[in-house]
Amino acid sequence: MKAQKVRDLEERELKTQLLEMDEQLFRLRFQMSMGQADGLKKIRIMRKDRARIHTVLRERELAAAAVSGKQG
Repeated sequence: MKAQKVRDLEERELKTQLLEMDEQLFRLRFQMSMGQADGLKKIRIMRKDRARIHTVLRERELAAAAVSGKQG
């Protein structure tokens, strides 16, 4: 998932995607432990996507804090 696509989503949608990704990661890790090695690339991609989502959420949090700090 590209960073711009992540930035275009609403906060609620991002949090929903994080929950879905956590569940998928759990399943993939479980499959890996059972000996199915085809999920390694998927895990790497999903971890990067999760990091992008967390980064965008943090950016928005900091932007909101900066706006409220200037008003106060």
